[in-house]
Amino acid sequence: MRGRSKIKRPPFVLDSKYNDPLITKFVNRVMLDGKKETAEKLVYDALEKLAKETNKEVPALWREILEKAAPILEVRSRRVGGANYQVPVEVRPARKVILVLRWIVTTARNKKGVPMSDALYTEMKNILENTGTVMKIREDMHKMAESNRAFAHFARY
Repeated sequence: MRGRSKIKRPPFVLDSKYNDPLITKFVNRVMLDGKKETAEKLVYDALEKLAKETNKEVPALWREILEKAAPILEVRSRRVGGANYQVPVEVRPARKVILVLRWIVTTARNKKGVPMSDALYTEMKNILENTGTVMKIREDMHKMAESNRAFAHFARY
């Protein structure tokens, strides 16, 4: 089938502290202008501060944050009979991670006048408490999918 081939992803170097691929992806998402050490410092500061506060291990805490903020449904545009429909579909696991990382970094960067590590810490803490901008984006996505569930029969798997 067209468009269903597996993508060969190049291997990437795991982060030096936790050897966790999800934390590595987050560091790479936070990184600007190739300054990886700066991005690592920001991410590690935020995660360690939150882990100290919640008395949990950093990798387990990070996975919990990703699970809580990950969307279940999203809408995809589908053209049927000359009309465009917003069709609700399940979010693939890899896309869930990418969306959460994007949302956390974007909302943290939009907080002006706050150090990035503090903004990341605040966003992750809000996710654990089911509040904040990231959770609002997730809920809006779910509401959109719910309101368009009448078009679910247009989804092809």
